[in-house]
Amino acid sequence: MSSELLARNVEMTPIEIVEELDRHIIGQSKAKRMVAVALRNHYRRRRLPPEIQREVTPKNILMIGPTGVGKTEIARRLAKLAGAPFLKVEATKFTEVGYVGRDVDSIVRDLVHAAAAMVEAEKKEAVMGRARAAAEERLLDVLLPGGSGESRERMRALLRQGELDERVVEIEVTDEPPGAVPLPGMEEAGLNLQEMFKRFMPEKRTRRKASVRDARRILENEEADRLIDHDEVTHEAVERAENLGIVFIDEIDKVAGNDRMGSGDVSGEGVQRDLLPIVEGTQVNTRYGPVRTDHVLFIAAGAFSVAKPSDLIPELQGRFPIRVELEELTATDFQRILTQPKFALTKQYTELLAVDGTKLEFDESGIVALAEYAERVNTEVEDIGARRLHTVLETVLEDIAFGTNLGRVVIDGEMVRRKLEGIVEDEDLSRYVL
Repeated sequence: MSSELLARNVEMTPIEIVEELDRHIIGQSKAKRMVAVALRNHYRRRRLPPEIQREVTPKNILMIGPTGVGKTEIARRLAKLAGAPFLKVEATKFTEVGYVGRDVDSIVRDLVHAAAAMVEAEKKEAVMGRARAAAEERLLDVLLPGGSGESRERMRALLRQGELDERVVEIEVTDEPPGAVPLPGMEEAGLNLQEMFKRFMPEKRTRRKASVRDARRILENEEADRLIDHDEVTHEAVERAENLGIVFIDEIDKVAGNDRMGSGDVSGEGVQRDLLPIVEGTQVNTRYGPVRTDHVLFIAAGAFSVAKPSDLIPELQGRFPIRVELEELTATDFQRILTQPKFALTKQYTELLAVDGTKLEFDESGIVALAEYAERVNTEVEDIGARRLHTVLETVLEDIAFGTNLGRVVIDGEMVRRKLEGIVEDEDLSRYVL
């Protein structure tokens, strides 16, 4: 995402943010409004005088609702809209200090790493014109070493027309030795060692054979990497992670015991206590330098079907002042999910099967039947939200997807009922099939 587009997206009003989210996510208007305000407040804070900026902290959000209703998608789309560094983690992947496993500080390290990758991509895009020109000259040196100016220009024309794409050439590139897989909990130390060796060891060059098409891509990336200021990338990545970063903590309910004193599982509460300073605001040392989390927006989510939000430790509860309960999806919602989004499931399947010459069409009665069966199975078996549509559609389209070049196939209500009625009626079978 370019800097101009980033600035424009960050300045979107809450109404514009909700309208954009509506293009991809059906329903959940209350949750969309909450996250839209949270994102806008990021922009508002950065327009305040510096002495006030430091005091204004994000209002973190706790989303409550069953799986498949759009919690993760809302957070992911929000980060994409903002051009913000985004990280999704699962609370169950972490362990308290003293146990083997990922420590919560890795959240901050991964967030700033995502920011660095984002900034580096933007910087490379900005210099890609110069990088392509330099890469082209290097390729011409390989294709026509020592040639005359006229011959070089003829070769350049062939290169630009793509007529040399399949020719194999040998190019010299920077050697990137494969890194060893670090032990759990030692990822950051391993990366720091790699950086140290890169800094003090001389750059190694190696010769590599590749097609002209691939060689051009490799050389363009190498030239772009040379043209950007990596110190500037590091500085901007830290700044963006600290001020625009969004962390989505999923399955927060899984570390909230509903009877902490009697359950015997102290690791869940230990993870909460380790998460607390990160959410409150602390400094974490990373390979890019120290990063503060005071202004990172945290969005936690969980089904809370067994535990309750009040089962979280009080200090952590207080750090998520905004609570929003996402609604269960109805058959009407499923109909809209199947048809309205830009890349709705029905459109995806239509395009997939068109590859093999099958022209798939979804009749309105078929859409209604698919939605009704999805709602019914969610109610009778287990509510997995919109993910139920995947299993229902796969079952209906099983025979059609198995064939090729079937011509025009219409999915109507009668076909859907014929494929699903027997399975749905048999509760034991529907548990395994749908």
